[in-house]
Amino acid sequence: MPLARYALTDAQWERMAGRLPGRAGSAGVTARDDRLFVDAVLYKFRAGIPWRDLPARFGDWHRVYQRFNRWSKKGIWQGLFEQLSRAPDNEYAMIDSTIVRAHRSASGARKKGRAPSGRSKARHSDAAAAG
Repeated sequence: MPLARYALTDAQWERMAGRLPGRAGSAGVTARDDRLFVDAVLYKFRAGIPWRDLPARFGDWHRVYQRFNRWSKKGIWQGLFEQLSRAPDNEYAMIDSTIVRAHRSASGARKKGRAPSGRSKARHSDAAAAG
């Protein structure tokens, strides 16, 4: 899976960079590489992989997860989403249910080789035997 396929374009990054915490001139610690971090988060969700499966080029998966979690609790992702979703050409960076993969057992379909649950049949047979 090519990594660039999930990365932000330079134009998308320019619109986003000034809205992120940890930039030079803002309060707190200046972040080392916000773009790599945001690309890691987009890669994780676009590829539908667990945090532990992030490619090594993004750094330690646990640090990426911790930073993602902190930003989530502070509402940073929500604010970014609200600001960037207004741009008509930014649909590539948006994540929706067409991208996020569900596990095959999430469909609710009957499992192959298994009989349907016997609960309803048992109730009907109990009622017939009693009546």
